[in-house]
Amino acid sequence: MVEQISAHALRALWRARDEVAVFDAREEGPYSRAHPFFAVSLPFSEIETRAYDLAPRLSAKIVVYDDGEGFAEQAARRFASIGYSDVAALEGGLSAYREIGELFRDVNVVSKAFGELVESIRHTPSLSAREVEGLIRASADAVVLDARRFEEYHTMSIPNAVSVPGAELALRVFDIAPSPDTLVIVNCAGRTRSIIGTQSLIDAAIPNRVAALRNGTIGWTLDGLALDRGQTRRFPPLGREQHERALAGTRARAARLGVATLDAEAFEAALATRDRRTLYLLDVRSPEEYAAGHAPGFRSAPGGQLVQATDEWVAVRGAKIILYDDLEARALSTASWLTQLGWETAILSPEAAAATERGASPRRRPPIVAAPGATISPEELASGRDNFAIVDLSRSPVYRAGHISGSYWAAVAHLERDLATLPRDKQIVLVSPDGETALDNLARAQIVSASGAVALSGGAQAFGAVTTENARWLSEADDSYKRPYDGVDNSREAMQAYIDWELQLVAQLANDGVANFHVVR
Repeated sequence: MVEQISAHALRALWRARDEVAVFDAREEGPYSRAHPFFAVSLPFSEIETRAYDLAPRLSAKIVVYDDGEGFAEQAARRFASIGYSDVAALEGGLSAYREIGELFRDVNVVSKAFGELVESIRHTPSLSAREVEGLIRASADAVVLDARRFEEYHTMSIPNAVSVPGAELALRVFDIAPSPDTLVIVNCAGRTRSIIGTQSLIDAAIPNRVAALRNGTIGWTLDGLALDRGQTRRFPPLGREQHERALAGTRARAARLGVATLDAEAFEAALATRDRRTLYLLDVRSPEEYAAGHAPGFRSAPGGQLVQATDEWVAVRGAKIILYDDLEARALSTASWLTQLGWETAILSPEAAAATERGASPRRRPPIVAAPGATISPEELASGRDNFAIVDLSRSPVYRAGHISGSYWAAVAHLERDLATLPRDKQIVLVSPDGETALDNLARAQIVSASGAVALSGGAQAFGAVTTENARWLSEADDSYKRPYDGVDNSREAMQAYIDWELQLVAQLANDGVANFHVVR
């Protein structure tokens, strides 16, 4: 039997700031329509690939839930099987929780609600799309800084905007707008990153007037204005004087919020507590800087994204976060926001770390032990294609973007049910992008497959040849949430509904009463 925890007891843990991670074991689609405030989306089929990063201490309290589908029990067993020792299921699931707590929709809700709260308390200044468009048309002394990831900026951007991802803003602004008379406008796709970015510059006490582009590229589009495509403008190299000015502003703000800077001795002392307290080590620089060299044990978490989507990196409320940035200002700015979000946060002194590791952010996971005959090579699959039923377990947008010709797509959550509809005379070959999810769920396929099941070694990336044609769907594609602020093919109705939803988050946050946020003026 899986241990149970009541909704009342769970909410008491949140209010007391005790350590607990709450995971929604359903797919992202259902999660995005209704979930408790601090719940993190982790479909039970992805536990092996993501749990160690989201909850690095195996003795931390883990709570899983579903909405009556039976996924929570499977999730609890999988957590236990990979070493977690304190796992419970939410008693009564989502239906019991909604009786005493608010249910939130969308994703990254904690960060988005916080952004709305910041604007309501700090009265963050903003300009409408029409006002900004008029300034651009008049060649006014103004700059537009896009606080999103570069990839998002490259897809679509405000005319003349420069890509300055969120944590870079306070560090780079003096090089981009050297005159204090220049108006600085910060934009994102919707609201959160422009609010936080604008307020970051105000809190760093820059002399310029600063304003957010109200409702970002969504507001721009809803006003009938044209966006640029494929732009590559980035911030210029950092000047020494400008760096000093950025440090002065971000240090003063962080000191006011009580953000500590750890030397080597204090850092070692923090590491020594990891068996008793969950600790996240996050490098807030750009992914390119991280790959060129980073301190051992740190994961890449670019600062602006970390504030915007905290739950993509950290799931254990009550944990401690230590940030690293060799230029310091980005870590200071990020830590200032995480502290107000309710996290105990410190930064590591640049002098206390050595960048001795290279490459992309490592991912922790339990070892994959494949039994003999459990895998098939890309060459074997290609030569005997007619003998196999190829089933793709990637997220549905990935499958749409490119899949092995003739393959089916199946939602991993409903694998047993949907594999039963395949021809019984063909051996099933499970495929996922790198092969790991396929191997993690192979035993489930082998139970229901009359002709056996294997996993493609190395996954779809090892096979290589993909197509966007002839998609074959075994399952309803409800595994991913279509974000109304990503890409260029969103309906006006979806964009307007998203803005309307964000604007009511402060009221819902107040009604729920578990946030433990503290916005400092």
